[in-house]
Amino acid sequence: MRPIWNGSISFGLINIPVRMYSGTHPREGIDLDMLHKEDHSPIRYARICRKDGEEISWNDIVKGYEYQDGDYVVLTQKDLDSLDAAKSQTIDIQQFVDAADVDIRYFEKPYYLEVVKGGDKAYALLRTALQKSGKLALAKFVMHQRQHIAVIKPIGRALVLEQMYFPTDLRTAGDLTFPTDRDVTSKELDMALQLVRQETRPFAAEDFHDTYTEELEDMIKAKTKSKKPAKAAKVKPTATTKDLMNALKASLKG
Repeated sequence: MRPIWNGSISFGLINIPVRMYSGTHPREGIDLDMLHKEDHSPIRYARICRKDGEEISWNDIVKGYEYQDGDYVVLTQKDLDSLDAAKSQTIDIQQFVDAADVDIRYFEKPYYLEVVKGGDKAYALLRTALQKSGKLALAKFVMHQRQHIAVIKPIGRALVLEQMYFPTDLRTAGDLTFPTDRDVTSKELDMALQLVRQETRPFAAEDFHDTYTEELEDMIKAKTKSKKPAKAAKVKPTATTKDLMNALKASLKG
């Protein structure tokens, strides 16, 4: 793996040099190309100038901000690099929080933080302090010309940074309609809790995989061999409010 960011964790007056690596990789789905309907020729994307209609090469493209209609200020890489270097090279811990206090909607993407030679003891100290306290370190950092908030948490011997959304990034549910607890009877709730207990098992991530992609691969293989793809199993209709009790009873038996 190649690091996507180099810098340090600022922990009080302690600086821990680290390298950041993505904690995820691209989903191994099926890439479908866009084709011309008539002859199945692939369709390509082009960078077209809106003014003269000509295609532009990457070397002739710069970044700019439209400060008023039709007027742009151009920002070069030198301009971007001249911003506060400390912010772009430091994961600055702001405070420590309880994990239960952080709404799951804020979590966006995980990254591994690997210690750089010389920072081993300080890295281990922060990791152990987080493990013993049960806290998360809430931090700020800059990457790709954007400031982010994140929490740092220990997972095994590693420190993992979970990049987060800002509150302004989240949509509110104010315009949506949700039922109240009064819509549920005590008997229905008792049976639902029984079903929850019955279906509770330890979490094992390896038990889950992308079945949609597997079925799509089978369909493509069948089509390449001029075979008729197997029909997907019909999904039984979900229970309505009227037969909720019967559905709960059947679920418990199932």
